[in-house]
Amino acid sequence: MKAYLDRSGCISCGLCTQTCPEVFRMADDGIAEVYQEEVPPEAEDTAVEAQENCPVSVIKVE
Repeated sequence: MKAYLDRSGCISCGLCTQTCPEVFRMADDGIAEVYQEEVPPEAEDTAVEAQENCPVSVIKVE
């Protein structure tokens, strides 16, 4: 399972980093980023939760 994030549409709410810190973090520019593209098995549920709850739908997990 891989995670992707369209940083150009990110509003920096931080929800993904709170939901799934194993995959997402806030970059130095204040915008969220995927720092572990290959989602660890133990984080798959929370990565999908981050995708489902993103207020601007810029996260894709597949």
